[in-house]
Amino acid sequence: MLHFQRWALHPATVMACVLAGGTLGWAAPGFSARLGVVGLVYVDLLKMIVLPFIISAVIFSLQNLYQDGGAAKIFKRVILVFTAFSVAAALIAALGSLLIRPGHDLPENARAALGKIVSADANRSNTEMSLYKVEEGARPASLQDVVASLIPSNIFASLANGETLKALVFALLFGFAVGQVPSRLSVGLNQALETIYKACQTLTRWVNLPVPLILICMSASQVALTGLQPLKAMAGFVAAFLFIAVVLLALAMSLIGRRAGVPFKAVLLAMREPFALSVATNNSATCMPAMVAGLVDQLNFARSRVELLVPLSISLLRVGAVAYLVCGTLFIAALYERVLTPADLLLLVLVSVLAGFASAGMAGILTISLIGTTCGYLGIPFEAAFVLFVAVDPVCAMARTALTVIGSCAAVASVCPPPVRL
Repeated sequence: MLHFQRWALHPATVMACVLAGGTLGWAAPGFSARLGVVGLVYVDLLKMIVLPFIISAVIFSLQNLYQDGGAAKIFKRVILVFTAFSVAAALIAALGSLLIRPGHDLPENARAALGKIVSADANRSNTEMSLYKVEEGARPASLQDVVASLIPSNIFASLANGETLKALVFALLFGFAVGQVPSRLSVGLNQALETIYKACQTLTRWVNLPVPLILICMSASQVALTGLQPLKAMAGFVAAFLFIAVVLLALAMSLIGRRAGVPFKAVLLAMREPFALSVATNNSATCMPAMVAGLVDQLNFARSRVELLVPLSISLLRVGAVAYLVCGTLFIAALYERVLTPADLLLLVLVSVLAGFASAGMAGILTISLIGTTCGYLGIPFEAAFVLFVAVDPVCAMARTALTVIGSCAAVASVCPPPVRL
């Protein structure tokens, strides 16, 4: 079973299954479109494990941190590392996009394909409005709205609704409180939380056994729904973003190897399961058990630190989204032949970093919609291009999620003290 799991999660197996599914979706779109339910069930099964894993890991780790006396110091380092990683991802994405220049000098047939996609979406984008109802204007977000999006008024309702950020805030506050309780009183809770944590890891391994079949079904259904034409028309943007993602992934893994004191090959082996899961699920939260196992069991980082920092990094550090926002905005600027000044580029980096932090808990179309925020600050229209990004998002989401997961592992390795090797 262990050998089968290693084969199923190997990057070569993952990519082969994705290509096989894409071929199936192209050859039999009618049949492949019905396979999407397999992916939905699989992702829902993994999401089922996420919240219990977050709460048990964070509370248990915070209590251990308080016993070690390192909680206050580690959070200062977290803020610095998370900010530095987000800014670095934005700068590298901007530099890569300016060098590759996706969207510049497109051939006529590519521009015609892009225009056809936008035109085809024109009727579907219309909104029905009542003639006798006054539409309410959009209300700007207030401080109260921001606080309400983070603080759970009812933790059980937040758990039922799958509100990950609110569950994380509760776990942090509750973990701080439990850390103040004498160990003789909290030992029972510690054992219960550790049991939940181990059970979540076991469930994750069981659910991941049919990954090759699930990958084929998911990629087949996506190609059946979107077709290949959007990929051909947006080939420049997709290639640029994938290249930038590969560069950032290589830098992140190199940093992990340097912090762990191991060769690059050892890092590849340790990050194999988190990478495969990120590509398979397009959901970074479901990769947390694999991230903890790779950093602790194979790279020997301190478990108490890793179990606390992995949920924090997945929820707050969104380097994949930051890089995607920068690349997408520069691509739209090229389509509209908008020349950006150095001040515009600096503003783009700043807004993308802030929007990346705001993308916590978002995925798919919600993440794409944030490009409208960055375009708005630069005065670039985004509405017509929205459908183009939706069409190619199945491909970009894989790289975006993988970058977020591996980047989070690199951030955790940067915050944790280097492992002691004998």
